[in-house]
Amino acid sequence: MTATAPAGMLTTSQGAQYARLLGVGGYRGSRVVDNDEMCTWIDSSDEWIRQRTGIVERRWATEDETPLSMAAAAARKALDRAGLAADQVDAVICSTVSHFQQTPSLAVLVADELDCGTPAAFDISAACAGFSYGVGMAESLVRSGAAINVLVIGVETLSRLTDLSDRSTAFLFSDGAGAVVVGPSDTPAIGPVVWGSEPGDHEVIQTRPWEVGNPEFPYIEMEGQKVFRWATTAIADKARECLRVAGLEPEQLDVFIPHQANNRITDSMLRHLKLPESVTVSRDITHMGNSSAASIPLAMEALLESGEATSGQTALVIGFGAGLVFAGQVLVLP
Repeated sequence: MTATAPAGMLTTSQGAQYARLLGVGGYRGSRVVDNDEMCTWIDSSDEWIRQRTGIVERRWATEDETPLSMAAAAARKALDRAGLAADQVDAVICSTVSHFQQTPSLAVLVADELDCGTPAAFDISAACAGFSYGVGMAESLVRSGAAINVLVIGVETLSRLTDLSDRSTAFLFSDGAGAVVVGPSDTPAIGPVVWGSEPGDHEVIQTRPWEVGNPEFPYIEMEGQKVFRWATTAIADKARECLRVAGLEPEQLDVFIPHQANNRITDSMLRHLKLPESVTVSRDITHMGNSSAASIPLAMEALLESGEATSGQTALVIGFGAGLVFAGQVLVLP
């Protein structure tokens, strides 16, 4: 929609007053890797991994499962649940660090795979905060009038970026895709995004650079203790800020869906936020592992499918990861 301006003045776009999640969909890598199998590669134990992270098993993609195939599958489910056809999508935003092709973007390939027509399409690299980054941008696009329906996808094949000889990270990561459709709403349904970065700590989580002639694959490297301290202090504060800017008190929240990085981090956040016991808390990491940009939408879908959460409830989501970057907001569940 465009807003008519007086003669000689620039015409600007004008969109919906509010935006909301219209549908969510997910796809999980089909290979199940339990802790016992993981310990055939690293010197660890099922008990140690469970105590340190809460992970029992993780999902990995097979050779036939790619970022494109998983993203498209998750997107189809989200569109179907939103009651929309692919050609009604005006923009596609993909958050991924697993698309091993500089150009074209994965978003363009997904749009082609879904037969979306001619949407705006681009990728973002915001690691584990990528889903909330994407939703924040999609909400702005809908409200500005730049788009009516925006497809936001977080997708990763982190198993292909995992050094299986690294005892500190090998057991963490997983593969999957989660997608939502963001569209117009008559009522407020997406709170203000709280986002930012700690660029001075960019080396705390990183992959080795892609360099011409470098035979080493760019595996994920992470300083786990620094990440843990950051997530349980600064990010816990940002989660509280998400509630504040959305105008909610902790007791008014229904669901908490943090990035599925570590159950100990989730427990620390719960203590920091002082959320009541009535709040449903996602523990999707237990059987999924850490799927980075896909973790929040996958966890959201799981809660809705199980009945632990229901459409219309308010959910606090927050992601944090390599960059260091963070983003979160309060959402009304689709």
